[in-house]
Amino acid sequence: MNLQMNRRAFLGAAATAAAGCLAGQPRTKTRKAGERLDMGFVGVGGKGVQDLMEFVRCGENPVCLCDVDRSLVDIALGHLKKAGFDTAKIRCYADYRKMIDENPHLDAVCVSTPDHMHAAPAVRAMQAGMHVYVQKPLVRTLWELKRFETVARETGVITQMGNQGSSGKIFRRNVEVLQEGVLGEVRDVHMWMNHPVDMWLQGNAARQALNGPADPVPDGLDWDLWLGICKTRPYKHTSLSDDPHVNSRYDKSRIRIYHEFGWRGLLDFGSGVLGDQACHSMNLPFRGLEFGALRQARCVRYEERNNVSYPARAEVELLFCARESRSRPGVTLQETRFHWYEGNYTPDKAIMEPFRPIYGDKWNTCGCLIVGSNGLMFSPGIYGQQSFVLMNGEKKPLSVLKHPACKSVPEKLPRRPEAMMDGQYNEFGDAIRGTTPVIGEVNSRCYSDIAHSVPMLEAMLVGVAAERVEADALAWDHAAQRFDNAAANALIRPYIRPGWEF
Repeated sequence: MNLQMNRRAFLGAAATAAAGCLAGQPRTKTRKAGERLDMGFVGVGGKGVQDLMEFVRCGENPVCLCDVDRSLVDIALGHLKKAGFDTAKIRCYADYRKMIDENPHLDAVCVSTPDHMHAAPAVRAMQAGMHVYVQKPLVRTLWELKRFETVARETGVITQMGNQGSSGKIFRRNVEVLQEGVLGEVRDVHMWMNHPVDMWLQGNAARQALNGPADPVPDGLDWDLWLGICKTRPYKHTSLSDDPHVNSRYDKSRIRIYHEFGWRGLLDFGSGVLGDQACHSMNLPFRGLEFGALRQARCVRYEERNNVSYPARAEVELLFCARESRSRPGVTLQETRFHWYEGNYTPDKAIMEPFRPIYGDKWNTCGCLIVGSNGLMFSPGIYGQQSFVLMNGEKKPLSVLKHPACKSVPEKLPRRPEAMMDGQYNEFGDAIRGTTPVIGEVNSRCYSDIAHSVPMLEAMLVGVAAERVEADALAWDHAAQRFDNAAANALIRPYIRPGWEF
């Protein structure tokens, strides 16, 4: 494998997707300026109902709702009724296949299901010529990622992954500063997230919770449809013991094993912390440092690894190849190590000492530190909406918006007029209507179309595999879509039940 793989070559094929559908493929839906999108929503619980109401607030038209849990559909209908919609006209489904097949006129579909059921409905919708907004992570496995990308290119649809930080004005400014090379040569990036603390089960707690007899399936939940592509298994609600060594960090009143939210830490259904939160927090360094091909991943340390869930804690190192800068022609960006920490693992506290006046002792909750030869950039939180720069020899970090070294960096990226959250949804609708400029960096009107979401998620999913496999390091060959490890290769393609192929 060529370790100096050109980023332009790595991403270049994705340009076809934004250019329009290919000859002989289904015609994608188009709308004119001012026209509302007729949309279907697959998954309307939790984040799904938030997505639904965001699109409503942006002026789009909800035509269909689909969820395997009827109670969640009823809640969503209640929100729509309060918003002034005639809910008697909204078509409701439990099976996304029926929703898509029976409503070929839909302009777009929003997918906000558990991770294991992102790819299947999205692919079916794209094959029907429908644009897709898919919550992060775009898909759960590397095979599904390649399948998603292939179908998006073939059909020419617009896609947008739900990493909302991408649309923030300050986020895009932070990207511009990094791409300009203000920090000098960057060889290391540190990123940390304290999840799954009190959020979902991982490690020994997850393994313990799955023991014991099955629980009754709640009224209104179609458990078989919830499982979707996965192997059948008994339903479990919650089963946390009082063992303080196993469950002291979990709030029993909030945790569920599968439905609605406990699935995220389970190997067959979710992507763990790295596959989930890095869609937000990796976004800034991945774009700003123009990451491309990934050479290898290794799990540096972990706790409570098992065969049903992701570890309780983990540290993963991703090694990105040297690459040619697209924003500064003729400049080669050197090999970069991306250090990921989760579950209360953190970088050495000393490395964060210069930023203590800004973030205090709460720095270990989450954040991103980019280490350059000329200085440091620290972004607290996960969305990259705020960043501080400390150049060599300086004593006090300053906001990117105020630091003298950043003020002269030209603006290259278009800015959304709305707040961050609304911008991600409006950008999707405007892209379909063709009313916004093509963003050269991704060759799409959507900033999180496949030219960005696919390469970034590929790197993340390689890291997820490293969390699961006992190996010193995993070498990844992007061209062949293969690891150098048989156990890791077995994780590339998900199990797909007969009747659920896509």
